[in-house]
Amino acid sequence: MPKSLAKVHKKIIKKGGNITSLHENSRDSQRLRRASARDDKLARVSAARAKVNQSYIQRVAFFQSAAKAIDQPIDIDETQSLIRRYIRRDYPELSKLQSERRPGRPTSAREDLLRQRMVTEEREHDIGFWIPDMVAGDNLVLLRKWNGEWTSLSTLKFVRIGKDGEKKESAFPPKGRS
Repeated sequence: MPKSLAKVHKKIIKKGGNITSLHENSRDSQRLRRASARDDKLARVSAARAKVNQSYIQRVAFFQSAAKAIDQPIDIDETQSLIRRYIRRDYPELSKLQSERRPGRPTSAREDLLRQRMVTEEREHDIGFWIPDMVAGDNLVLLRKWNGEWTSLSTLKFVRIGKDGEKKESAFPPKGRS
């Protein structure tokens, strides 16, 4: 049964062993190494998951700020306009980086990152951009009250809106083309 490092450490101390005087390959030191590796792996996986989720949290936060600015549900055309504004949110920084770069010099890592993100989001918009449903009034109220946490996003309804204006129901969390 997996245990955290603190529990294993406490159990060894309780048993009467001195942590500093353990033999290198003793059972207790092996248990400590396994528990430490388990904690490290959990921390790595958690950090990777949070990094992936962060882009979706920023996206919903953008649309939440837009929802706070409007009084009633919006139609597909206004939603398309918000999506285009979201995709081009980094354009001023990108143009500034391009103008600061001397001719003949390679692009900076930040410039590459911004350009790649814009291209990825444009591609996603072609097949269906994942956003909270801003056409439904009850969902708009929930979006305004959203507290900024990943776990509370499950209460919202999400849709995918294509460039052609096609609206499809979507699931949370986003998976592929759902």
